[in-house]
Amino acid sequence: MNISHRAHVVIGTTAVLFALAACGQKEEPTVGQQIDGAINSAQQVAQETRTEVQAAADSVRREGEAASQALSETASDLAITTKVKAALAADDQLSALRIEVATAQGVVSLSGPAPSADAAERASALARAVDGVTTVQNRLVISRNG
Repeated sequence: MNISHRAHVVIGTTAVLFALAACGQKEEPTVGQQIDGAINSAQQVAQETRTEVQAAADSVRREGEAASQALSETASDLAITTKVKAALAADDQLSALRIEVATAQGVVSLSGPAPSADAAERASALARAVDGVTTVQNRLVISRNG
């Protein structure tokens, strides 16, 4: 092999090596590609944020509805308790008694003293007559003195 042929081989081999090396290198994105990537990332973040905000809003709405329902039930129970107490106070046989009235979800509980079984039953009947009462739990104790 003569020198010129060797020079051609070396130059050719070097050119091939440079070409191979260039193939393995990553091209830097253009400014336009960088802007497109940033826009895509911003759109993805915006969509994820919208989804999270919607989920949070749904959760707040559900909690608000539950709180409203609980408040409505509490107000209804207070109204029932007030009406039962008024009915007991208006009754000549029961007005002097210290009957405790409690209401939870329409269930009225009566507790305290009663002079007789008839008086205890009358208290239950008055409580059952109040609108919104679902059940009456009569825990009145018949006093031995009555």
